Amino acid sequence: MTHAHEHAHAAFGVGLSPLTTVASPEPQHPLDPLTAAEIEAAREILVREGLLGDTVRVPMLLADEPTKDELAAWTPGEAFDRRVDATLMDAATGAVTEVIVSVARDTVVSTRELDPTQAPYGQPQYLFEEYDRAAEIVKASPEWRAAMTRRGLADRIDLAFCSPLAPGFVGRANEVGRRVIRSLTFLRDSEDDIPWAHPVEGLIVHVDLVTNEVIGIEDEGDVPVPTGSGKYTPDAVGPARTSLKPIEITQPEGPSFRVAGSLVEWENWSMRVDFNAREGLVLHDVRFDDRPVLTRASVPEMVVPYGDTSNTRFWISYFDAGEYLLGKNGNHLELGCDCLGVIRYFDGHVADDHGHAVRIPNVVCMHEEDYGILWKHTEPGLVGSNVRRSRRLVVSYFSTIGNYDYGFFWYFYLDGSIQVEAKATGIVFVGAGHPGSVNPHAPEIAPGVFAPVHQHLFSARLDVAIDGEDNQLVEIDAARIPMGEQNPFGNAFTWTETPLRTESEAQREADASVSRVWEVRSASKTNYIGKPTAYHLIPQQTALLMADPASSVTARAAFATKHLWGTAYDHDERWPAGRYPNAHQGGAGLPAYTADDRSIDGEDLVLWHTFGLTHIPRPEDWPIMPVDYAGFWFKPYGFLDVNPAMDVPESSQAHRDSAAPAGGSCGMGADCTCEHPPA
Repeated sequence: MTHAHEHAHAAFGVGLSPLTTVASPEPQHPLDPLTAAEIEAAREILVREGLLGDTVRVPMLLADEPTKDELAAWTPGEAFDRRVDATLMDAATGAVTEVIVSVARDTVVSTRELDPTQAPYGQPQYLFEEYDRAAEIVKASPEWRAAMTRRGLADRIDLAFCSPLAPGFVGRANEVGRRVIRSLTFLRDSEDDIPWAHPVEGLIVHVDLVTNEVIGIEDEGDVPVPTGSGKYTPDAVGPARTSLKPIEITQPEGPSFRVAGSLVEWENWSMRVDFNAREGLVLHDVRFDDRPVLTRASVPEMVVPYGDTSNTRFWISYFDAGEYLLGKNGNHLELGCDCLGVIRYFDGHVADDHGHAVRIPNVVCMHEEDYGILWKHTEPGLVGSNVRRSRRLVVSYFSTIGNYDYGFFWYFYLDGSIQVEAKATGIVFVGAGHPGSVNPHAPEIAPGVFAPVHQHLFSARLDVAIDGEDNQLVEIDAARIPMGEQNPFGNAFTWTETPLRTESEAQREADASVSRVWEVRSASKTNYIGKPTAYHLIPQQTALLMADPASSVTARAAFATKHLWGTAYDHDERWPAGRYPNAHQGGAGLPAYTADDRSIDGEDLVLWHTFGLTHIPRPEDWPIMPVDYAGFWFKPYGFLDVNPAMDVPESSQAHRDSAAPAGGSCGMGADCTCEHPPA
């Protein structure tokens, strides 16, 4: 997997002009997304205060969200303190300053200087301009040009694509504490060719982005560059098939949801939709029947570690949010391509490298979709069935990080359930090898093209609030009972409940063999049978981090060593791998957050859930990978007294088969799946 862009503009998505500043509505609520005007106002304050000079750049700019106490004290209609959290970096020196700016009060609230040259190190996120600059430095390097010439590629230098990548942390003396990027080389056959299919194996250039110089070059091996095509566009694939008939999704009366600013209401659900440069989509104040379920929810980090030992790949462990900014790389979504049906889009606003506001149109997509049967029963002796169809509200966005594309989808169901799904697609990162050879770390997926084994491990952060902020965490396992007095026939089984009362107890692994779930209970509210109202976090099968526990990858991505972490809420604890995982030595984020082993019993609780994919690539993943899915569910368990979807009406298409063609009717109305033979 490679994360650089040939052009900085490409990072913002199709058809987007990243230098265009646009107007946006004034915020009406403290949790509304940052507007273009607020980003520009924050920039003006930073310039005025001498913090944003000619050589200073803005690797990351986010809303400094209000604390829970501030939200509780705010009354609708009152003014509120809108603040911006900016990371500033002097590109000439590498010096880093964190600044909180109050837009409402037109002032700098605080500054904090960091020293990236001191352990445990850590660099701010990459600038888009650094991708282009790194490529220019590489192509001007005599050492790189000599390596290309030695390989017989001198005549293809102009068509080379130099792909800058985060270096991880491997402890090399000439890299530690420096702002370094590594560059791999790919070739094109023409200016419009797809470069990823033609890796120049074993050639790595190490660049210091502050001194703007090559600090090392590796040139190992003479594996031929693969010659096959990686093109996937219609001109390369050929005519599209004509056998698929159109599917039209219509809502003649419009959608069922209502939108007012960032507030979304749909059936029993309500929430606020937010978007920022790092996490992308964020949901606030998620409620069902106007009862709190989640205070804040997002997927704030993911790591993509590679399992190859070659010099080209052993150091790869990308943090797509913490190093590259998922939201800043968000796509401009298009109707009929990314989303079908009656769509409501939300724009996003982020800051460019110089702190100017950038609009990403249609970055969040929201729509309804049918989801099959919600509930059904056929009562013996009665005619037909009672059937209701399921529907879900979908809130999603896509981010393109180099050659991979990630979709993040939040589904809200009529029965009170929430599903989170990540969709991975795009182009797998490949290296070169001798055709027909065997590489235990990288299967051959096309002649001479080898794709390393790797993982995509996501961390969801759920600030849970089941009927309030006082929650408890319990692990639920199905349990066998040995045959004997308690199980005379051998058929019986039960369940066990293990309270997780501290942060150390709440570091858990999933276990599908006992159908393990984690229950979040209200510590004060009960349902009509006297049990605590609750939700279950239901994990899906995910291998944890495959790297050795002693590796630097594990130190940096410790969040991915457990399926579940539970922490006591802290406003400043947002990032599973820390604020700056780029070139960080490790230990930041969840290991640091849980070091004091705080109580989480009846407290304001945050869950961090690791989910994802372990990818052993296959020929069917080439040249572009069909979507692979990973995710989890968050379902009510005693939160509601009865099935909340009992009053859902029949489908508008129910019973339309009453005058079916000769051959009979299935009589099943809206859930009919049979075919009627022709008359």
